[in-house]
Amino acid sequence: MKHIETDVAIIGGGCAGMAAAATAAERGVRVIAFEKAPHLALGGNGPFAVESRLQRMNRLTFTREDALNFFMKHTHYRADARLVKAYVDKSASTIDWFERLGVRFLEVVAYYPGAQCVWHYKDPNTPRITDALSARAKELGANIYLETPAKKILKENGRIVGLIAEDKSGGAIQVKAGAVIIGTGGFGENHEWVKKYTGHEPGRNLSLIQGDPPMLEGDGIRMAWEVGAAETEMYIDTYRGLPQPYGGPGGTNIELGTFRQPNLMVNLLGERFVNEEVVFDGALAGNAVDIQKNRCAFMIFDEDTNKYYEENDWDWLLAQMPTMRSSNIAAIIKKAQDEGYEHLFMVDSLEELCAQTGIDLDGLRKTVDEYNKACETGRDGLFYKKAKYLKPVKRPKFYVGRFLLNGYGSLGGVKINHKTEVLTKDHDAIPGLYTAGNDSNTICGDTYVFYLAGHMSGFAYNTGRIAGENASEYVKSIAK
Repeated sequence: MKHIETDVAIIGGGCAGMAAAATAAERGVRVIAFEKAPHLALGGNGPFAVESRLQRMNRLTFTREDALNFFMKHTHYRADARLVKAYVDKSASTIDWFERLGVRFLEVVAYYPGAQCVWHYKDPNTPRITDALSARAKELGANIYLETPAKKILKENGRIVGLIAEDKSGGAIQVKAGAVIIGTGGFGENHEWVKKYTGHEPGRNLSLIQGDPPMLEGDGIRMAWEVGAAETEMYIDTYRGLPQPYGGPGGTNIELGTFRQPNLMVNLLGERFVNEEVVFDGALAGNAVDIQKNRCAFMIFDEDTNKYYEENDWDWLLAQMPTMRSSNIAAIIKKAQDEGYEHLFMVDSLEELCAQTGIDLDGLRKTVDEYNKACETGRDGLFYKKAKYLKPVKRPKFYVGRFLLNGYGSLGGVKINHKTEVLTKDHDAIPGLYTAGNDSNTICGDTYVFYLAGHMSGFAYNTGRIAGENASEYVKSIAK
């Protein structure tokens, strides 16, 4: 067995792990990071931040106090307010830090109309954030081992003393360390865990964005539990949309942007179940879809609406994407069907649609009649959808997508405090153990906050920084 020694050992080479590595290295301690993949994680397009330089430049008035209050109300005060505050308070300085490392942000945007401008969208021509962080860590002497998964955290006399990792050849590495930081990205690619801990069934009612091979399998969470960490509630960051491979970010791939618009949606009973404007917030729309029969829903629009979006810009698209018009949706649907994709339909009648999908025909006929009358009058008496979004369903062909839940990844698993110290069931900190990112992200409760976008990467980067700071101070204290 190979033996190495460091001050801070980090498990995971993603947003949380690299932020922790660079931070700890900047504080003058020895750092080694272990990543089981052959490369570092990509990181997000842009993290959340409040009161940043960009926001001040644009005279945006949403404050840290506003963000804290929103989170607490959103989670019905089930989130740890001190953890949320630590994250929010750190966020602006994190953007400054990234900019000093050569990362440029083009703008600060809202995810959808009416949401807050807190999403700091990165210039794709500047370094990936994880690359900038790893370069900074290496510059200061940190070592980053790829294809070297951590297997076990070591604990003696109640405190953390290191870990066991496995090298590329399968040989064991025993690492002596004063502190360990976990940032392994959650369990979103572990189907067994997803079903066990969240109740969703990947491939049945949930379509997951997944790596090949899957890497986010809950390794860090498991290792933390093995040394006494308390469990938290665990969720999948879900949103409504077409299942993979046609269900990209925002619910559908960009070329199918008409299925992102607030067109008529029905359930298997053929009934409307929500104001379709909810599709602007993918997580809220996902909740609405998830409580329907068979946990699915259908979006329907006709040839006139299809032509409208071919000739006019879409009413809504993800904030970071350029405004575009519809492409040839008929060709895309035919290609999908030829490939065996079962969630896109193109039919000449409601009867044909119901025969293919199982939607109740009588219910759908009634709904379409009522909906078309609302479109004619400009008043939706059922859910009060704005008149500008009321587009009738009359003229074949009819274009239909079956919506299920999609999942970006998991949230939660390991209980931490505002210092990112890992806690036991008795709320005692485990000396020398810290967790950051998705493994401990409980600030959104059971519904991701698209109103304040950027939290998967934002929470990871900021809690990674907090973990790096506190782990560094801890190892210095025990060395005295």
